[in-house]
Amino acid sequence: MADSDLSLHLLCVFFPIFLLVFLKLIVRPRPVNIPIKSRHVFITGGSRGIGLALARQAAAEGARVTVLARNLEKLEEAKASIRLSTGIDVGIVSADVRDFDAVKKAVESAGPIDVLVCNQGVYASGEIENLEVKEIKGMIDVNLIGSFNVVKAVLPGMKNRIDRKPVSIAFMSSQSGQQVGIYGYSAYAASKFGLRGLAEALQQEVIADDIHVSLIFPPDTDTPGLEEENKRRPPLTSIIAASSPVMRLDEVVKKALNGIKSGSFFVPCSFKGLLLSIETVGTSPQRSYFMAIVEVILTGALRIVAMCLQWSWYDSIKKWHTKRSSKFVA
Repeated sequence: MADSDLSLHLLCVFFPIFLLVFLKLIVRPRPVNIPIKSRHVFITGGSRGIGLALARQAAAEGARVTVLARNLEKLEEAKASIRLSTGIDVGIVSADVRDFDAVKKAVESAGPIDVLVCNQGVYASGEIENLEVKEIKGMIDVNLIGSFNVVKAVLPGMKNRIDRKPVSIAFMSSQSGQQVGIYGYSAYAASKFGLRGLAEALQQEVIADDIHVSLIFPPDTDTPGLEEENKRRPPLTSIIAASSPVMRLDEVVKKALNGIKSGSFFVPCSFKGLLLSIETVGTSPQRSYFMAIVEVILTGALRIVAMCLQWSWYDSIKKWHTKRSSKFVA
Protein backbone atom coordinates (compact mmCIF):
# COMPACT_ATOMS: atom_id res chain seq x y z
CA MET A 1 0.00 0.00 0.00
CA ALA A 2 1.38 3.42 -0.95
CA ASP A 3 2.19 5.87 1.86
CA SER A 4 -0.52 8.27 0.68
CA ASP A 5 -3.12 5.49 0.67
CA LEU A 6 -2.03 4.37 4.14
CA SER A 7 -2.28 7.95 5.45
CA LEU A 8 -5.75 8.35 3.99
CA HIS A 9 -6.83 5.03 5.49
CA LEU A 10 -5.53 6.00 8.94
CA LEU A 11 -7.25 9.38 8.68
CA CYS A 12 -10.58 7.73 7.83
CA VAL A 13 -10.22 5.34 10.77
CA PHE A 14 -8.93 7.65 13.48
CA PHE A 15 -10.53 11.00 12.66
CA PRO A 16 -14.08 9.92 13.71
CA ILE A 17 -12.63 8.49 16.93
CA PHE A 18 -10.68 11.68 17.59
CA LEU A 19 -13.77 13.78 16.86
CA LEU A 20 -15.93 11.71 19.23
CA VAL A 21 -13.36 11.93 22.05
CA PHE A 22 -12.83 15.65 21.46
CA LEU A 23 -16.55 16.43 21.47
CA LYS A 24 -17.08 14.29 24.56
CA LEU A 25 -14.51 16.45 26.35
CA ILE A 26 -15.95 19.80 25.31
CA VAL A 27 -19.73 19.23 25.13
CA ARG A 28 -21.42 21.33 27.80
CA PRO A 29 -23.60 21.13 29.81
CA ARG A 30 -23.20 17.44 30.60
CA PRO A 31 -26.02 14.94 29.89
CA VAL A 32 -28.68 14.84 32.60
CA ASN A 33 -31.96 13.12 33.48
CA ILE A 34 -34.68 15.18 35.11
CA PRO A 35 -37.31 13.08 36.93
CA ILE A 36 -40.88 14.36 37.07
CA LYS A 37 -42.60 11.61 39.07
CA SER A 38 -43.70 12.93 42.49
CA ARG A 39 -42.26 16.35 41.59
CA HIS A 40 -43.98 19.68 41.04
CA VAL A 41 -44.57 20.64 37.39
CA PHE A 42 -45.85 24.20 36.89
CA ILE A 43 -47.29 25.05 33.47
CA THR A 44 -48.34 28.53 32.34
CA GLY A 45 -50.98 28.85 29.66
CA GLY A 46 -52.14 25.42 30.70
CA SER A 47 -55.90 25.78 30.38
CA ARG A 48 -56.02 24.75 26.72
CA GLY A 49 -54.08 23.42 23.73
CA ILE A 50 -50.54 22.17 24.21
CA GLY A 51 -50.38 23.40 27.81
CA LEU A 52 -53.48 21.46 28.84
CA ALA A 53 -52.31 18.30 27.07
CA LEU A 54 -48.88 18.64 28.67
CA ALA A 55 -50.46 19.03 32.12
CA ARG A 56 -52.58 15.94 31.53
CA GLN A 57 -49.56 13.87 30.45
CA ALA A 58 -47.35 15.04 33.32
CA ALA A 59 -50.11 14.21 35.82
CA ALA A 60 -50.53 10.77 34.24
CA GLU A 61 -46.78 10.19 34.73
CA GLY A 62 -47.04 10.87 38.44
CA ALA A 63 -46.13 14.55 38.65
CA ARG A 64 -47.85 17.02 40.95
CA VAL A 65 -49.12 19.57 38.44
CA THR A 66 -50.16 23.19 38.80
CA VAL A 67 -51.62 25.10 35.88
CA LEU A 68 -51.60 28.89 35.55
CA ALA A 69 -53.78 30.96 33.22
CA ARG A 70 -55.72 34.20 33.31
CA ASN A 71 -59.27 32.90 33.05
CA LEU A 72 -60.40 31.13 36.23
CA GLU A 73 -63.44 29.59 34.52
CA LYS A 74 -61.26 27.97 31.84
CA LEU A 75 -58.87 26.79 34.55
CA GLU A 76 -61.73 25.05 36.34
CA GLU A 77 -62.75 23.42 33.04
CA ALA A 78 -59.18 22.28 32.47
CA LYS A 79 -58.98 20.82 35.97
CA ALA A 80 -62.23 18.92 35.46
CA SER A 81 -61.02 17.65 32.08
CA ILE A 82 -57.78 16.30 33.55
CA ARG A 83 -59.63 14.70 36.47
CA LEU A 84 -62.06 13.04 34.05
CA SER A 85 -59.32 11.56 31.86
CA THR A 86 -56.76 10.62 34.53
CA GLY A 87 -58.61 10.57 37.86
CA ILE A 88 -56.00 13.03 39.16
CA ASP A 89 -56.55 16.53 40.54
CA VAL A 90 -54.21 19.31 39.47
CA GLY A 91 -53.70 22.67 41.13
CA ILE A 92 -54.87 25.85 39.41
CA VAL A 93 -53.79 29.47 39.92
CA SER A 94 -55.04 32.53 38.08
CA ALA A 95 -52.70 35.36 37.06
CA ASP A 96 -51.76 37.49 34.07
CA VAL A 97 -48.12 36.78 33.14
CA ARG A 98 -47.71 40.45 32.22
CA ASP A 99 -48.19 41.35 35.90
CA PHE A 100 -45.06 40.34 37.85
CA ASP A 101 -46.61 40.89 41.29
CA ALA A 102 -49.60 38.71 40.42
CA VAL A 103 -47.33 35.99 39.01
CA LYS A 104 -45.11 36.09 42.10
CA LYS A 105 -48.13 35.71 44.37
CA ALA A 106 -49.44 32.78 42.30
CA VAL A 107 -46.05 31.04 42.32
CA GLU A 108 -45.68 31.44 46.08
CA SER A 109 -49.14 29.98 46.64
CA ALA A 110 -48.27 26.95 44.51
CA GLY A 111 -45.13 26.05 46.45
CA PRO A 112 -41.60 25.08 45.31
CA ILE A 113 -41.40 24.19 41.61
CA ASP A 114 -39.22 21.48 40.07
CA VAL A 115 -40.20 21.82 36.41
CA LEU A 116 -41.40 25.13 34.99
CA VAL A 117 -42.94 25.22 31.51
CA CYS A 118 -43.48 28.73 30.16
CA ASN A 119 -46.17 27.82 27.68
CA GLN A 120 -48.25 31.00 27.59
CA GLY A 121 -48.54 32.64 24.20
CA VAL A 122 -50.65 34.84 21.99
CA TYR A 123 -50.52 34.93 18.22
CA ALA A 124 -51.60 37.24 15.45
CA SER A 125 -50.25 36.93 11.93
CA GLY A 126 -50.18 39.72 9.42
CA GLU A 127 -47.88 42.11 7.66
CA ILE A 128 -46.50 44.83 9.96
CA GLU A 129 -48.45 47.53 8.15
CA ASN A 130 -51.68 45.62 8.84
CA LEU A 131 -51.05 44.85 12.53
CA GLU A 132 -52.26 47.14 15.26
CA VAL A 133 -49.53 48.41 17.57
CA LYS A 134 -51.43 46.96 20.53
CA GLU A 135 -51.31 43.52 18.85
CA ILE A 136 -47.54 43.75 18.40
CA LYS A 137 -47.05 44.91 21.97
CA GLY A 138 -49.40 42.23 23.24
CA MET A 139 -47.33 39.45 21.66
CA ILE A 140 -44.07 40.83 23.03
CA ASP A 141 -45.56 41.37 26.49
CA VAL A 142 -47.15 37.92 26.83
CA ASN A 143 -44.72 35.72 24.90
CA LEU A 144 -41.43 37.29 25.94
CA ILE A 145 -41.83 39.66 28.91
CA GLY A 146 -44.29 37.23 30.47
CA SER A 147 -41.59 34.54 30.38
CA PHE A 148 -39.15 36.86 32.15
CA ASN A 149 -41.78 37.53 34.82
CA VAL A 150 -42.52 33.85 35.43
CA VAL A 151 -38.85 32.82 35.54
CA LYS A 152 -37.97 35.67 37.88
CA ALA A 153 -40.80 34.65 40.22
CA VAL A 154 -39.86 30.95 40.18
CA LEU A 155 -36.06 31.12 40.42
CA PRO A 156 -35.63 31.97 44.15
CA GLY A 157 -37.62 28.92 45.28
CA MET A 158 -36.04 26.70 42.65
CA LYS A 159 -32.52 27.67 43.71
CA ASN A 160 -33.29 27.16 47.40
CA ARG A 161 -35.01 23.79 46.95
CA ILE A 162 -34.48 21.13 49.59
CA ASP A 163 -34.57 18.35 46.99
CA ARG A 164 -31.23 18.82 45.20
CA LYS A 165 -32.18 16.73 42.18
CA PRO A 166 -31.86 18.41 38.75
CA VAL A 167 -34.71 20.75 37.85
CA SER A 168 -35.87 22.35 34.61
CA ILE A 169 -37.08 25.57 33.03
CA ALA A 170 -38.64 25.04 29.60
CA PHE A 171 -39.89 27.60 27.09
CA MET A 172 -42.54 26.73 24.54
CA SER A 173 -41.23 28.43 21.44
CA SER A 174 -42.29 27.74 17.85
CA GLN A 175 -40.86 26.01 14.81
CA SER A 176 -42.40 28.52 12.44
CA GLY A 177 -41.91 31.54 14.66
CA GLN A 178 -38.52 31.01 16.29
CA GLN A 179 -36.45 28.64 14.23
CA VAL A 180 -37.17 30.58 11.07
CA GLY A 181 -38.95 33.85 10.41
CA ILE A 182 -41.48 33.78 7.59
CA TYR A 183 -43.87 36.13 5.86
CA GLY A 184 -46.61 37.45 8.13
CA TYR A 185 -44.86 36.40 11.35
CA SER A 186 -42.72 39.49 11.91
CA ALA A 187 -44.16 40.40 15.31
CA TYR A 188 -44.74 36.82 16.43
CA ALA A 189 -41.25 35.78 15.36
CA ALA A 190 -39.73 38.73 17.23
CA SER A 191 -41.46 37.61 20.42
CA LYS A 192 -40.28 34.01 19.97
CA PHE A 193 -36.75 34.74 18.72
CA GLY A 194 -36.24 36.65 21.96
CA LEU A 195 -36.87 33.44 23.92
CA ARG A 196 -33.71 31.91 22.46
CA GLY A 197 -31.52 34.72 23.75
CA LEU A 198 -33.23 34.46 27.13
CA ALA A 199 -32.80 30.67 27.21
CA GLU A 200 -29.13 30.65 26.19
CA ALA A 201 -28.10 33.31 28.71
CA LEU A 202 -30.30 31.88 31.46
CA GLN A 203 -28.73 28.43 31.08
CA GLN A 204 -25.32 29.91 31.86
CA GLU A 205 -26.73 31.79 34.86
CA VAL A 206 -28.40 28.79 36.49
CA ILE A 207 -26.23 25.79 35.56
CA ALA A 208 -24.33 26.00 38.86
CA ASP A 209 -27.66 25.35 40.62
CA ASP A 210 -28.31 22.22 38.53
CA ILE A 211 -31.13 23.99 36.68
CA HIS A 212 -31.46 22.98 33.05
CA VAL A 213 -33.10 25.02 30.30
CA SER A 214 -35.06 23.67 27.32
CA LEU A 215 -36.40 25.45 24.25
CA ILE A 216 -39.28 23.52 22.63
CA PHE A 217 -40.13 23.97 18.94
CA PRO A 218 -43.63 22.71 18.09
CA PRO A 219 -44.75 23.12 14.47
CA ASP A 220 -48.36 23.95 13.61
CA THR A 221 -50.25 21.65 15.96
CA ASP A 222 -53.76 20.26 15.65
CA THR A 223 -55.48 22.37 18.31
CA PRO A 224 -58.61 24.57 18.31
CA GLY A 225 -56.28 27.57 18.48
CA LEU A 226 -54.78 26.70 15.10
CA GLU A 227 -58.21 26.90 13.48
CA GLU A 228 -58.59 30.45 14.78
CA GLU A 229 -55.08 31.38 13.62
CA ASN A 230 -55.74 30.10 10.11
CA LYS A 231 -58.75 32.39 9.72
CA ARG A 232 -56.51 35.44 9.84
CA ARG A 233 -53.31 34.23 8.21
CA PRO A 234 -52.27 36.16 5.09
CA PRO A 235 -52.50 33.90 2.00
CA LEU A 236 -48.72 33.99 1.54
CA THR A 237 -48.19 32.85 5.11
CA SER A 238 -50.43 29.84 4.50
CA ILE A 239 -48.55 29.00 1.29
CA ILE A 240 -45.16 29.09 3.02
CA ALA A 241 -46.35 27.37 6.21
CA ALA A 242 -47.77 24.53 4.13
CA SER A 243 -44.21 23.26 3.66
CA SER A 244 -44.44 21.96 7.23
CA PRO A 245 -47.38 19.60 7.91
CA VAL A 246 -49.65 19.98 10.93
CA MET A 247 -48.61 17.69 13.81
CA ARG A 248 -50.86 15.76 16.17
CA LEU A 249 -51.16 17.21 19.67
CA ASP A 250 -50.24 13.98 21.46
CA GLU A 251 -47.05 13.66 19.40
CA VAL A 252 -45.98 17.22 20.25
CA VAL A 253 -46.62 16.65 23.95
CA LYS A 254 -44.65 13.39 23.98
CA LYS A 255 -41.66 15.03 22.24
CA ALA A 256 -41.81 18.06 24.51
CA LEU A 257 -41.98 16.12 27.76
CA ASN A 258 -39.24 13.69 26.73
CA GLY A 259 -37.03 16.63 25.79
CA ILE A 260 -37.58 18.25 29.18
CA LYS A 261 -36.82 15.02 31.04
CA SER A 262 -33.57 14.57 29.10
CA GLY A 263 -32.53 18.17 29.73
CA SER A 264 -32.16 18.85 26.00
CA PHE A 265 -31.64 22.53 25.18
CA PHE A 266 -33.22 22.33 21.72
CA VAL A 267 -36.36 20.17 21.67
CA PRO A 268 -37.61 19.83 18.07
CA CYS A 269 -40.96 18.09 17.69
CA SER A 270 -40.76 17.08 14.01
CA PHE A 271 -38.14 15.89 11.54
CA LYS A 272 -38.12 19.27 9.83
CA GLY A 273 -37.73 20.89 13.23
CA LEU A 274 -34.74 18.62 13.90
CA LEU A 275 -33.09 19.71 10.64
CA LEU A 276 -33.76 23.36 11.48
CA SER A 277 -32.24 22.83 14.94
CA ILE A 278 -29.06 21.48 13.38
CA GLU A 279 -28.91 24.20 10.74
CA THR A 280 -29.45 27.04 13.24
CA VAL A 281 -27.54 25.61 16.21
CA GLY A 282 -24.93 28.39 16.39
CA THR A 283 -23.45 28.54 19.90
CA SER A 284 -26.41 26.94 21.66
CA PRO A 285 -25.70 24.32 24.37
CA GLN A 286 -25.63 20.68 23.30
CA ARG A 287 -25.65 17.79 25.81
CA SER A 288 -25.66 14.88 23.36
CA TYR A 289 -22.30 13.69 22.04
CA PHE A 290 -24.06 12.00 19.13
CA MET A 291 -26.00 15.13 18.17
CA ALA A 292 -22.82 17.21 18.48
CA ILE A 293 -21.21 14.98 15.84
CA VAL A 294 -24.30 15.21 13.63
CA GLU A 295 -24.25 19.01 13.89
CA VAL A 296 -20.57 19.22 12.99
CA ILE A 297 -21.04 16.99 9.95
CA LEU A 298 -24.38 18.25 8.62
CA THR A 299 -24.50 21.99 9.34
CA GLY A 300 -22.84 23.01 6.07
CA ALA A 301 -25.00 20.74 3.93
CA LEU A 302 -28.17 21.85 5.70
CA ARG A 303 -27.28 25.47 4.97
CA ILE A 304 -27.61 24.61 1.28
CA VAL A 305 -30.98 22.97 1.96
CA ALA A 306 -32.09 26.09 3.84
CA MET A 307 -31.06 28.30 0.92
CA CYS A 308 -33.13 26.13 -1.42
CA LEU A 309 -36.07 26.50 0.95
CA GLN A 310 -35.61 30.26 1.01
CA TRP A 311 -35.51 30.27 -2.79
CA SER A 312 -38.87 28.48 -2.93
CA TRP A 313 -40.37 30.96 -0.47
CA TYR A 314 -39.16 34.02 -2.34
CA ASP A 315 -40.33 32.45 -5.58
CA SER A 316 -43.79 32.00 -4.05
CA ILE A 317 -43.77 35.63 -2.93
CA LYS A 318 -42.77 36.81 -6.39
CA LYS A 319 -45.47 34.74 -8.10
CA TRP A 320 -48.08 35.94 -5.62
CA HIS A 321 -47.32 39.62 -6.21
CA THR A 322 -47.10 39.11 -9.98
CA LYS A 323 -50.51 37.45 -9.99
CA ARG A 324 -51.93 40.15 -7.74
CA SER A 325 -50.53 42.94 -9.93
CA SER A 326 -52.00 41.35 -13.08
CA LYS A 327 -55.45 41.29 -11.44
CA PHE A 328 -55.22 45.01 -10.66
CA VAL A 329 -54.15 45.75 -14.24
CA ALA A 330 -57.03 43.71 -15.61
